[in-house]
Amino acid sequence: MKNIVIIGGGPAGLTAAYELLKDNSEEYKVTVLEESNTLGGISRTVNVKGNRMDIGGHRFFSKDDTIMKWWSDIMPVQGAPAIDDKVLGHEKDYSVNGPNPENEDEVMLLRERVSRIYYKHAFFDYPVSMNINTIKNMGLITTFKAGFSYLYSCLHKLPEDNLENFYINRFGKVLYSMFFEGYTEKLWGRHPSEISAEWGAQRVKGLSILAIIKDIFTKLIGKKNNDNAETSLIEQFWYPKYGPGQLWELTGKKVKELGGDILFGHSVKNINIKDGKISSVTCETPDGSKEIEGDIFISSMPVKDLVEGMTPVDNNASDEEKKAKVLDIASGLPYRDFVTVGLLVDKLKIKNQTNKRTLGNIVPDCWIYVQDSSVKLGRIQIFNNWSPYMVEKPVDTVWIGLEYFCKEGDSFWNMSDRDCINFAIKELRKVGVIEKGAVKKAHREKVKKAYPAYFDTYKDFDTCKEYLNSFENLYCVGRNGQHRYNNMDHSMLTAIKAVELIKTDSNDKDIIWEVNTEKEYHEKK
Repeated sequence: MKNIVIIGGGPAGLTAAYELLKDNSEEYKVTVLEESNTLGGISRTVNVKGNRMDIGGHRFFSKDDTIMKWWSDIMPVQGAPAIDDKVLGHEKDYSVNGPNPENEDEVMLLRERVSRIYYKHAFFDYPVSMNINTIKNMGLITTFKAGFSYLYSCLHKLPEDNLENFYINRFGKVLYSMFFEGYTEKLWGRHPSEISAEWGAQRVKGLSILAIIKDIFTKLIGKKNNDNAETSLIEQFWYPKYGPGQLWELTGKKVKELGGDILFGHSVKNINIKDGKISSVTCETPDGSKEIEGDIFISSMPVKDLVEGMTPVDNNASDEEKKAKVLDIASGLPYRDFVTVGLLVDKLKIKNQTNKRTLGNIVPDCWIYVQDSSVKLGRIQIFNNWSPYMVEKPVDTVWIGLEYFCKEGDSFWNMSDRDCINFAIKELRKVGVIEKGAVKKAHREKVKKAYPAYFDTYKDFDTCKEYLNSFENLYCVGRNGQHRYNNMDHSMLTAIKAVELIKTDSNDKDIIWEVNTEKEYHEKK
């Protein structure tokens, strides 16, 4: 029996554990090491006295049918209306013999995607589209400037050696300045001109004014958009009744039923190397230091922490020289950290002026991107619209999440809970989203290393990757495990590919690193 140690209980780690055990529970001893006390990583759900927060917002949609089936096998798609579907008379393609979300908890809901940009107290489509509403909000003069700017960008392409040029080539300088420049700087803490274009290639593959025009035309002729759709343009997605963490908690339960161990409060600090292989890891636990041996190691921990924690047992001068170079690269890998402030309010000041009906007639958005550069606030989630079951009283209250991007240890990160909540409330009032006195309850969540970034030493990351691949019993998976801004489905696919290699005794690790590197957009079906 092979002893497999999995570092991290997020989507990648739990997918690997389940894939190893579901048909081979007698072949593998699987141990998952999770440093926190909950599963799901950034895909977890936080329960605040009956109101649930999705850390980051997670649409369950993938171009890969394997992933879609994986999700629905764990949690089947609804076969009857949810509470808001019933009240509002929504018509959906419910799953035949699927569970009724009013009676059962282990169910995926079918949800409508609505995300908009909030700019100068007005709503714009996300992604930006040239429709009557956009022209009205921008004004005729700005619209003409944007149009001519786009045409100019079509004729004069800039070298795509940074993210700024990547966006300008696709949208023109005017739209870039309005809708991309400030928000990107909020997200990464760097101007787009300092960021690799690879980030744009990962997150907006194929998205441009032409893609948007094509999308509008498709809608005009009455064709649904989930087929041949860009990620940002998909119209419907799945969502667990109680948020993404519900699915990962359920996966963890299945892993344990199959004989796997999940050890909470186990923070991996040292990765011990002997004879060119990982021999064990040393964890800090509530009961002190603990060494855990294994035959194979699957890591979803941040590359920076993984490399810094590697401790060779043998003394080899050439290995030490190589390690020093890799250590410099890994230590300089940048991350953005994340803070969500949950606010329970009696109502929103912004009104629903769409044709989409909602409980309490609130705005229908899942996400609202805040482009106002006078506030630090990046995005607003409206949890009622992700799932009405995320909110204790979805008809009478609105449960929102205010998303902030920062750096661990900076002044915003170090604010007390009370100061941070007050700061968030003040900003939300400033941009006209809530009235004074609207807040009933509040909660703050902090997430370290939420977003691996593509600048600083990232340009030399291939050297780091080659070093990690040289350990034949180490497989790096997931967003942080590969230092790649993957979506949840891509993190899962890296784990599935790693398990395939383990089962076939293959060492072609390129197939793991090739996930989410194709030229076509990664959620195009």
